[in-house]
Amino acid sequence: MQAQPPGGDPAGPSLLRTGVPGLDNVLGGGLTANRLYLLEGAPGAGKTTVALQFLLDGAALREPVLYITLSETAIELQGVADSHGWDLTGIAVHEMLPPEDALEPDEQYTLFHPSEVELGQTTLKILADVQRIKPTRVVFDSLSELRLLAGNSLRYRRQILALKQFFAGRQCTVLLLDDMTAMEHDLQVQSIAHAVVRLEQMNSDYGATRRRLIVTKYRGRAYRDGFHDYKIVRGGLQVFPRLVAAEHPPTLPQTRLPSGIAALDELLGGGIEKGTSTLVIGAPGTGKSSLAVQFSLAAAERGETAALFIFDESIATLRTRCLGMGMDLGPHLASGRISVRQIDPAELSPGELAHELTAAVTQRHASIVVIDSLNGYMNAMPDERFLIVHLHELLTYLGQAGVATLLIGAQHGLMGMQMSSPLDASYLADAVLMLRYYEFAGEVRQAISVIKKRGGAHERTIRAFTLSSSGINVGPPLRNFRGILTGVPVPVDDGASPPR
Repeated sequence: MQAQPPGGDPAGPSLLRTGVPGLDNVLGGGLTANRLYLLEGAPGAGKTTVALQFLLDGAALREPVLYITLSETAIELQGVADSHGWDLTGIAVHEMLPPEDALEPDEQYTLFHPSEVELGQTTLKILADVQRIKPTRVVFDSLSELRLLAGNSLRYRRQILALKQFFAGRQCTVLLLDDMTAMEHDLQVQSIAHAVVRLEQMNSDYGATRRRLIVTKYRGRAYRDGFHDYKIVRGGLQVFPRLVAAEHPPTLPQTRLPSGIAALDELLGGGIEKGTSTLVIGAPGTGKSSLAVQFSLAAAERGETAALFIFDESIATLRTRCLGMGMDLGPHLASGRISVRQIDPAELSPGELAHELTAAVTQRHASIVVIDSLNGYMNAMPDERFLIVHLHELLTYLGQAGVATLLIGAQHGLMGMQMSSPLDASYLADAVLMLRYYEFAGEVRQAISVIKKRGGAHERTIRAFTLSSSGINVGPPLRNFRGILTGVPVPVDDGASPPR
């Protein structure tokens, strides 16, 4: 879990947990007791799930809790609970649904408008249940029924104010659910409620539905503003609070992490530094992922931990390919020194990915984090316009946590100076390691060079680079040629041949 937002106190006697840890984090610790709150969202956003989690948390503390439903039956609520594996024994559920005989013609009102009779009857039943049970937590599901029963906005607002006043003197925390089915967004309850949480869901052209929440109001408390991703799984809502790097000050001094390949470490001036990010760019197949695995293996052999997040290939393919180069990930995967998480861009939200990355640092104490690749990371974003902002916040957090981050960027094109990247993250990275193909004597060969490094001195040379069954080999500098980066080098001295 991330740190509390500035000014947010941990949950204490005056704060109630919602039953959703991530939501408590967003709210700065939880809900102030004995207040009225509004939870709004379209049907299917997860309002009932949050409400049940809120009441289950109270029931676990042996508090009397009450769920008042004006739209769903108790059987439907039990079905929701069964889908999550919950037991509703400690929750009093009271249905305020119209009886079956309400469909009979004789039961239809003729002298009075239905709202004039039904609203008063419903209110009396609710108040009687509250006075009998004396709950500390109450959920109303949903306000759309009360809005229709009220008939007009003035009567509806007065009814909500009366309910608020009624509960204020009874040491009770009230959660109102609104499915936002009104023709216009009603702000009446928002002005009355102590805090307002809105749940949103967005259906993309392809992939899973993206869900996010925002706290639009919370009187008297600091909370984490902005949108926060969440998902609904068996067991309830999982909220992923927005990552704020400024809340995580730097902790460790920069130290170099060698790769285990002497020539590569010489090229990098001793290795990559903790607390920095390194972008490895190049055409497909040049060995970018293999370099990242090499650094991870070296860290694991030193007794450190590495976390790999891969978008572009399966774990089985990665293990087979590395084994073919003499890099066996098996023992380190078994020991937990190296963890590999295969990411499906269509199913994972950026907030959940950031949550998993921070968990790798805080829970598994990873010293190296690999994101392979930025192309896959970009596809995991619902809106590309904010990718750089997300990435900047993430890299800042990892840097302040003393983690060495390796970013893999696949470029378009194969040779020459016309290589392009779909995402330019070179200015964010502290170091840029470039891999290139070039043609010589009827063969396609590879070269490696460091074009940027903020962490200290590094070689300016371009070295030969090969992948074989014996692993990664970095050769001597290619000094007798010019134009290697163009893809077609020209010998400086007659007869010179680039090393293999």
